Amino acid sequence: MIKQPFEIKTVQKKYRMLIAGFPGIGKTTIALSAPKPLLIDVDKGLDRVAVQHRTTFDQPLNYEELLKDLNTDLSPYETIVIDTGGKLLDLMKPYVIKQDAKNGQKDGQTLSMKGYGAVGREFARLMDYIAYTLNKHVIIVFHAKEDKDGEATKLRILIEGATKDNVWQPMDIGGFVEMYNGKRTIGFDNCERYYAKGTHGIKGIREIPNLDDGTPNVFITKLFEEMDNNIAQEADFYEEDRKQYEKVMNDLAPKIEEMTFETVHDVLTLIKTAPHKLTSEKELKHMFTDKVKDLGLIWNKETKKYEQLSTKETTVEPIVEQVEEVKDDKVSDNTEPTE
Repeated sequence: MIKQPFEIKTVQKKYRMLIAGFPGIGKTTIALSAPKPLLIDVDKGLDRVAVQHRTTFDQPLNYEELLKDLNTDLSPYETIVIDTGGKLLDLMKPYVIKQDAKNGQKDGQTLSMKGYGAVGREFARLMDYIAYTLNKHVIIVFHAKEDKDGEATKLRILIEGATKDNVWQPMDIGGFVEMYNGKRTIGFDNCERYYAKGTHGIKGIREIPNLDDGTPNVFITKLFEEMDNNIAQEADFYEEDRKQYEKVMNDLAPKIEEMTFETVHDVLTLIKTAPHKLTSEKELKHMFTDKVKDLGLIWNKETKKYEQLSTKETTVEPIVEQVEEVKDDKVSDNTEPTE
């Protein structure tokens, strides 16, 4: 069903986020600043996180075990953090080959071109499963690498094969962590240096708080709250217009439904002069046109009024003539033309 922008429902959205950066810059700690995180530590690197910032974790040996662990009671957690994305994709390789031998090469271990596509699709499926089925935020951490492009040095996520597009596609937001003027930052805007992704008002370069002084590790929790607030404001943008739309529709739709030959011109005037909002004018025009046809009325271009068709007349030719004559009518191509 096709809907209008003001029909978007404001529900508590679960975000899919990508964090990338060089080893040792604190990506995992930043990811664990999300609300109530569970760390899927496929890279087995939790011991590199400061003790005070560690959280509950899982270290699955293979992808099947990971899927099984995600099918347990996760009610204590709001966010699933996967560290790292590169290792996750490695775990997926034997899984997709087991699903279809054509996903692997003759050695049964190396991915074929088809296999890389299968891994990319499984990655996207997993991200959606966590966000939509499990109803959790999901944050995936990637190592970064430097690529030379002529004289320029660019940052890219460290990933094997042609799956980077599949990795970015399902993400709501993602950025690169760097040191900038002695401070850790994360950038959410695309630039010549790296690809990033911002949404719901999150953009630019954000400074990441220094936690050495005991500052709580809540950077991403606050970021998600900001995104929630921005979504709510987006909904409020349409609220007043939506109320006016509903009032106009509630006032005029019954009048069109009850319209007769005697009242058709009064209803037409009401539609023309109503304080329309959003799609009310368009919808009421269509309702009016359909009712005019049901009543068997035709527009007389000489008298500029609706008349009842005689039994000998057909409804096709007069309506076609009327449509061709209308230029800029406020009501409908099948209703009263502009004088």
